[in-house]
Amino acid sequence: MVNHLTAEDFKTKIFDYENEQDWKYLGEKPAIIDFYADWCGPCKMVAPILEELSNQYEGKLDIYKVDTEQEQLLAAIFGIRSIPSILFIPIDKMPMMQVGALPKQAFIEIIEKELLNKPQIITPN
Repeated sequence: MVNHLTAEDFKTKIFDYENEQDWKYLGEKPAIIDFYADWCGPCKMVAPILEELSNQYEGKLDIYKVDTEQEQLLAAIFGIRSIPSILFIPIDKMPMMQVGALPKQAFIEIIEKELLNKPQIITPN
């Protein structure tokens, strides 16, 4: 299930940007945060993919959505200028921002390699 985040939720579940200078992830599992808006066409394409991935990786990864219209301060803090912007948060590394609608396979590759640290399997063509 994809959960919606408010700025207050963000400070307790992800990163307390008011009290911390350096990135310190508060979650127990890797996470993906989708910065979106209801009027955004590409955002509507990403939404069902994230729902599928939340079921596929249930218990291994948290997936959140931040409505940039409702949470303008949070969007500003992360420098969101275009949407969708997807923040990938590994447990022990710095987060990575990806701008634009990604296909499902791209999400899976990032999740497996960067968030779950699984070795990449190269299959011959």
